[in-house]
Amino acid sequence: MNRQSGSERRKTIYLSGPIMDEHEGLAREWREAAKSLLGKDFRLLDPMRRKFVDRQVDSANEIVEFDLQDVRDADIILVNYNKPSIGTSMEIFYAAYTLGKFVIAFSPFTFENCSPWIVRFSTKILPDLEEACRYIKTNFGDIEE
Repeated sequence: MNRQSGSERRKTIYLSGPIMDEHEGLAREWREAAKSLLGKDFRLLDPMRRKFVDRQVDSANEIVEFDLQDVRDADIILVNYNKPSIGTSMEIFYAAYTLGKFVIAFSPFTFENCSPWIVRFSTKILPDLEEACRYIKTNFGDIEE
């Protein structure tokens, strides 16, 4: 049996949510809060760690490829669905439909006000980040052997 160290056993979470056309402070704020809530128990992939400039042709393909690689590398996708976002929607669809990953979203919108696509391809939608993080810790945290 291959024994892994504690850091290798930790599940990886990709932090998906609006970046382009989002105020940078808002795009970073929730991700920093997620790191505080989950960083001790999980490995987190934050797409904002990269320094690309939106709307430049030479960055566009890199942005998408790096984000898709993060989605592939993640076990769980944590989604901030605070407003419609093409990139976020694409990441959700790719993760859930193509890769069969768990997608945990949090949103201020009621079920009736969410896009049917977000509802269909999110494993769970919760009302806020704190509840989403509790759900992840409860269902995906390390289990002592």
